[in-house]
Amino acid sequence: MSGPQCCSNPPTLDAASGAGHVENLSGFNTYVSGSLQSNLAILLVSDVFGYEAPNLRKLADKVAAAGFYVVVPDFFYGEPLVLGNPDRTKADWLKDHEPAKGFEDAKVIIDALGSKGISSIGAAGFCWGAKVVVELSKVALIQAAVMLHPSFVTVDDINSVKVPIAILGAEIDQMSPPELVKQFGDILKANAVDSFVKIFPKCHHGWAVRYDVNDPTAVDCANEAHKDMLDWFTKYVN
Repeated sequence: MSGPQCCSNPPTLDAASGAGHVENLSGFNTYVSGSLQSNLAILLVSDVFGYEAPNLRKLADKVAAAGFYVVVPDFFYGEPLVLGNPDRTKADWLKDHEPAKGFEDAKVIIDALGSKGISSIGAAGFCWGAKVVVELSKVALIQAAVMLHPSFVTVDDINSVKVPIAILGAEIDQMSPPELVKQFGDILKANAVDSFVKIFPKCHHGWAVRYDVNDPTAVDCANEAHKDMLDWFTKYVN
């Protein structure tokens, strides 16, 4: 099961947050921001707390403002992880919401985007979502990938990546410690896969989306990660 860092600093979910809107996309409630006229889409795959997290939606709006059509599907079917539920442990929740299922669901979303005329797709995953994105990268269903503070991602996964990928890790991270993230980078380089690997000093797992909006340092670190992510997509999703 995921470690405690995966569940630290849980967001206060808000179904009405964000400048975009929620619509049904191939059976999934999906937060959508931006215009289809760009023909370029970015799929954001959430951490265990799901698609109603305000910081995640704020990030989706930021990416959309750069000219992308952004979708954030609810791959948890209305059941994000709720901490402290004695009748529903984290282990039980994960059995019903494995990243492998998220990967299958993501393929449905990608097909739907293609049917809307999208010509190029990038995907970014956070914690749980990073495992979904690396699976998409292994079968080249997207043009570029970004993983931020990944969980469950293995050396074998990275060995099979086929698309340009950026990996943004935290210095203080039990799920993907800096040593592992650097190993990921070495593998990608050896396999001649275009990559960008960066460790954010003094940051903890989850910093890119579960930051305290009232902490200027935390906001600055998150914004730096967001810029790196957006720069990667601008370079490869075109």
